[in-house]
Amino acid sequence: MLLVDTHCHLSFSPLADDLDAVIDRAARRGVRRIIAPAYDVASWAHLARIGRPESVSIALGVHPWRAEDDVEFAELERSVAQGHAVAVGEIGLDFKVDGVGHERQIEVLRRQLDIAAGASLPVLLHCRGAFEELLGILAQYEGKLRGAIHAFSRGPELAKRFVDAGMHIAFGGVLTRPRAQRAHRAARSVPAERLLLETDAPSIGLEGVEPEKVEPHHVFDIAEALANHRKTSVEEIAKITTKNAAALFGFPGAKI
Repeated sequence: MLLVDTHCHLSFSPLADDLDAVIDRAARRGVRRIIAPAYDVASWAHLARIGRPESVSIALGVHPWRAEDDVEFAELERSVAQGHAVAVGEIGLDFKVDGVGHERQIEVLRRQLDIAAGASLPVLLHCRGAFEELLGILAQYEGKLRGAIHAFSRGPELAKRFVDAGMHIAFGGVLTRPRAQRAHRAARSVPAERLLLETDAPSIGLEGVEPEKVEPHHVFDIAEALANHRKTSVEEIAKITTKNAAALFGFPGAKI
C-alpha cells in the first residue's frame, strides 16, 4: 500500500530537525512520497536542498501571510522552469490574518497563478475567510489551472464549487475529529478522482495528536478516517489518492 502526503512543511521544526528519521517513519507506514511546500522566499533554497527524487517533492511559492514581503517573482519563475518544483505553493488568500492587506494578497496570488499556468504546474491553495474571492479569481483561469485546496474543512457545497473550478480537495487531520461533521459530509461527497490526503504537519493536529507531534506517517490515520467516512477500505483509499496525486503532481523521475 502506497500513500502520499500532499502537504507537509518539512522545512519547519521539529520535522526539519531529524528529516531522515521523519521520512523513514513515513515509509514504514506506506507514505512513500511527501510534497513539501514553501512558506516564503527564504524557504526556497532550503527546500531545494531537501528535495529527494525517491521521496520528497517540493512546491515553491509565497504564503499569503508573507504577501507583504519583497517577493522575487522572476526568481520563482526561473526556479519552476528549471524543474525545481512539482507545484506552485503554498499560495492563496487569508482574510482572517492581521497585518497583510487584502489587495496585496490578491496581487501576489495572481502573479503566482500566472506563473503556474505558464509552467503548466498545479497549485497548492490556502484559503481562510476569502472563499468567494478565491473562487472568483479561479474562474478567470478556467481551463488553465489545476491544483488542490489544502486542509479542507468546510462542507460539501463549497467542496463542489472548488471541484467544478478544476481543483482537487485535500483532507487532513480534521477527518479524525468526531465533531467535524461538516468536513465528514464533504469527504463523502467529493468525487473519488478529486480526493487527496495531507497532514499539513506540523500545523494541524489529529484527534488525540497535537500539531507539533504530527508527521507524514499520520497520513495513514487520515486515510483510515477517510475510508470510514466513505464506507470503503483503507487500501482502496490509498490506491485512489495515490493515483490522483501522481497524476496531478507528476513526480518526474521518481517511483511512488
